[in-house]
Amino acid sequence: MDLRLPSRRPSRAETAVFVSGVTSMGLEILAGRILAPAFGNSIYTWGGIIGVFLAALSLGYHRGGQRAARNASYGRLGWIFLATALYVAGVILVGDAAVQATELFPLPSEFASLPAITLLFGPPTYLLGYVSPYTAELAGGDVGATAGHVYAVGTVGSIVGAFGTTYLLVPTLPIPQIGLVLGLSAVAAAAVVAAPDLRGTAGLRVGVVALALVAATATGGIGPAVAGETVYRTQTAYQELQVVDRGDVRTLYLDGQRHSAKDLNDPDRHVFEYTRYFHAPLLFTEDADAVDRVLFVGGGGFTGPRIFRETYPNVTVDVVELDPAVVAAADRYFGIPDSPRMNVHVGGARQFLESTNRTYDVIVLDAYRKDSVPFQLTTVEFMRLAADRLDDGGVLLANLIAAPTGPASDFYRAEYKTMAQVFPRVYSFPTAGGPVVQNIEVIATKQTELVSESELQARNDRRDIGIDLAADLSSYRRGEPTDDVPVLTDDRAPVDSLLDEAVGQRYVRVRTNESTNGTATAAAAE
Repeated sequence: MDLRLPSRRPSRAETAVFVSGVTSMGLEILAGRILAPAFGNSIYTWGGIIGVFLAALSLGYHRGGQRAARNASYGRLGWIFLATALYVAGVILVGDAAVQATELFPLPSEFASLPAITLLFGPPTYLLGYVSPYTAELAGGDVGATAGHVYAVGTVGSIVGAFGTTYLLVPTLPIPQIGLVLGLSAVAAAAVVAAPDLRGTAGLRVGVVALALVAATATGGIGPAVAGETVYRTQTAYQELQVVDRGDVRTLYLDGQRHSAKDLNDPDRHVFEYTRYFHAPLLFTEDADAVDRVLFVGGGGFTGPRIFRETYPNVTVDVVELDPAVVAAADRYFGIPDSPRMNVHVGGARQFLESTNRTYDVIVLDAYRKDSVPFQLTTVEFMRLAADRLDDGGVLLANLIAAPTGPASDFYRAEYKTMAQVFPRVYSFPTAGGPVVQNIEVIATKQTELVSESELQARNDRRDIGIDLAADLSSYRRGEPTDDVPVLTDDRAPVDSLLDEAVGQRYVRVRTNESTNGTATAAAAE
C-alpha cells in the first residue's frame, strides 16, 4: 500500500494570498524599525502601527470585495502586487526623508507617528487587502469553504512573515535590504499570477518593478544622515546600531540616538558630562576605599564600565547588556578590557538580578533613553530587587532623561517618588541646568543619614576618587514635589504617557572638554 500523501503545487490563488500575508506582516515589523529613530518604540508607536495596518487592510478587504465581484482577474491581481512592490521601492528610497518631514507636524507626541505610518504603509497595506477577496472570487467553488481556505492560507503567510522578518531578516539585513526582500516577494507573486503571459508586456512590467526595487535599495535611501564617517552599521534583534567617527570622537548610535562616545586620543576622557556622575556614588559611601564591586545595567559602548575599571584598580565591574550585538560592537570598536575585573553578562537586567546571589557596593542603571524606557526597570518592585542586591551601605545611580521641572519632568519625578518608596534617601543632579530635557542623575542610598551638598563637597576634597566633581555636585537637588505623579509598579507603570512632554522637546546632552582628572566644562550641547 502506498502511504505517501498526495502532493500538488500551490495554485496561483494560494500563492497570491500566502505572499500577501508574508508581505503585509513583514512590512508591519519593518515599520517599527523605520519609525524607531524618530518616534521611539513606545506603546504609542506600536499601537499606531497596528491600528493603521488593520484599518488599511479592512478598507482593502471592503473595496477589494466590491471590485472582485465585478471584474476579478489574474491580470488585475498581478497589477495589485506590482503596485505594492513599486510603493515599497518608494518607501526604501524616501522613507527616512518622509519620517523626518512628518516629525514637523504640530501633533501631541502620542499621535506624532501616525502621519508617517499612514503615508508610508497605509497604501501598500490597502492594496494587499485586495488580494484575499480577489483570490476567493477567482478560486470559485463553495463560498464558505473557499473563504475559509483563503484566509487560512493568508494567515499562515502572516505567521511566516512575522517569524521570518523578526528572526531572520531584521537580525541579518539593513532596512533597505529588508524592504527589497519584501518588495521582491510581491514581484514574485505578480510573476506567478501572470505566469502564462510573462513573455509579453506582463513580463516587462515585472522586470521594470524589480529593477526599481534594486535601484532604490542601491541608493541606500534619501534622507538626513549621521554626521561623520560610519565605521560600522547593522540591524540587531533590538535596534539599529551605528558606530560613527567624527574627528577624534567615536560615537555609538542606537536607533539614531547617541548612546556612548569615546575620545580616540584620550580614551579615559568622559566625552559626555553625565558619565562623570557615575563616580559620584563613591562620595555617598562611608568608605570609598571599601568599594570593590560595581554593577552597570546597560553596556552601550562600555565607556562608563571601562573608565571605572581603569580608575579603580581594586574594583571588579560587572555589566549586564541585553543586546549581544551591542556587546560585540563595543568589544570591536570601543574596546572591552579582557580582564577578570570586567565581567559581561548578556541578558535582561531584572532576570540577572533575580538569578544572582552576589551583592554590590554600587549599581549604575544606564538603560533608559529619551523616548524608550523599559518599564520593568522603573518600578518599585525592581527597586526593591536592586536594593536587595546592594550591600548595607550600597548606592544606586539611575541615569534618567527628562526635565527637572515643568511638564517634561513627569517621568523624572515619578521615578524619584518610586525610588523614595524603597530607599531612605534620594538625591538628584541635573547635568545641563534649566528646565530643558537633559540627563538627570538620581542617586539613592540605603543610609538614613542625610548627606548635604557641603558634606559632598568636603568628601570630594578629602577623598581621592580619581576625578574632581566639585562643579558637578553644585547641581545637587533633593525633596522633589511628587504629589501629582504616581508610584510606578509592575501593575501600573505608565512610562510612555509620563514621557509624552519630554519626547517632543530638544534633548540637551552636555559634552566636556577635559580629561577624567580635570574639571569639566561644557563644550557643546546636543
